[in-house]
Amino acid sequence: MLRRPVFIISSIRSGSTLLRMMMGAHPRLHAPHELHVGKVEVACTTWHSERAMGELGLLRGDLEHLLWDRVLHRELIRSGKDFVVEKTPANAYMYQRLKDCWPDARFVFLLRHPESIARSWHESDPVKRPHDTAVTDVLRYMTAVQEARSADADGFTVRYEDITGDPEREMRRLCAYLGVDYTPRMLNYGKKGNAELVRGLGDWRENIRTGTVQPGRELPGKDEVPERLRPMCAAWGYPS
Repeated sequence: MLRRPVFIISSIRSGSTLLRMMMGAHPRLHAPHELHVGKVEVACTTWHSERAMGELGLLRGDLEHLLWDRVLHRELIRSGKDFVVEKTPANAYMYQRLKDCWPDARFVFLLRHPESIARSWHESDPVKRPHDTAVTDVLRYMTAVQEARSADADGFTVRYEDITGDPEREMRRLCAYLGVDYTPRMLNYGKKGNAELVRGLGDWRENIRTGTVQPGRELPGKDEVPERLRPMCAAWGYPS
């Protein structure tokens, strides 16, 4: 039912909520909170139901795809817009399933300096999450993002630093990729309150609530980049 959905593929703490807000301000793009459809599962609870679905040629994965498609299509219809944008960071781990479910899906790969990602994740809970632990956490996400990016020659890559540095240029590039007209509304998506930014479904902190693009932090120096993150820095074109 859903046609040409857009999936933002990124690590946690990469600025995906900002990008979602900017895209959602477009009159043709509906970008709801993180939907976590990959954790919405289907089960045949009896032998009879499993066999019945099997006779229809529907395995568990097929049934889940039908459900995911219906959920996203319902959300799009409610919005009155043309295309849905989904940005759950865990989508990085299920790139192929998203392709299987929606063969015409479009993918936006959002990159950020790997050490900035690790530092942001560490700073969100420094007691629970020492920096070395944060590096381990985000490296799993970044590896999945890079694998998906390498597999998708038609995807669009954008950097968080470029969005915060020149948001109009980057939104114009993105709109051209998606085949929609650019609108300045994307740069001022409007102040957000508690009802619109829910903890656990994306970033909810003060910067994202302002309704405008805030300056990003300076890039880390080469001596600040942990050894484990240097290969990813090189793969993504950041100095390491």
